[in-house]
Amino acid sequence: MTIALYPGTFDPITNGHMDVVKRASALFDKVIVAVYAGSLKSVMFSTEERLDLCKKAIDGVFNAEAVTFTGLVVSYAESINASVMLRGLRAGADFDHEFDMALMNKTLAPNIETMFLMANIEWQFLSSSRIKEVAALGADVSNFVPTHVAEALRAKLNNQA
Repeated sequence: MTIALYPGTFDPITNGHMDVVKRASALFDKVIVAVYAGSLKSVMFSTEERLDLCKKAIDGVFNAEAVTFTGLVVSYAESINASVMLRGLRAGADFDHEFDMALMNKTLAPNIETMFLMANIEWQFLSSSRIKEVAALGADVSNFVPTHVAEALRAKLNNQA
């Protein structure tokens, strides 16, 4: 069984993330969407909220599941017997960061391959940070995130007002 780990902050999960999950589900026996619980970034949603949003988003993807993890991602990957680490790539700006991270991961865990899936063109510009920014400024983000995520963003932003 080939297990692919798709780690990230997912604050929140977007249609771009979902595109990677759906495409990966056709390539691997199991896809684990791993929500990082120890984020060094400032997050809008708690770990539990991000996990719940991911679980709802991937519902219906028969071989995908969402979990949380802490610590070094390659250590977590080894603990679940994942042989592949998935990363999504958008336009050129992502490449240098992702390449550097992949090299470090390969050094730390030579048995785990990193696979990059290019974002579909319609999601090349999409990031969780941008989604939160435009949502906070009042824009409708429902074309960029699953419906329940757009609702969660509205609720979170209304509570912060």
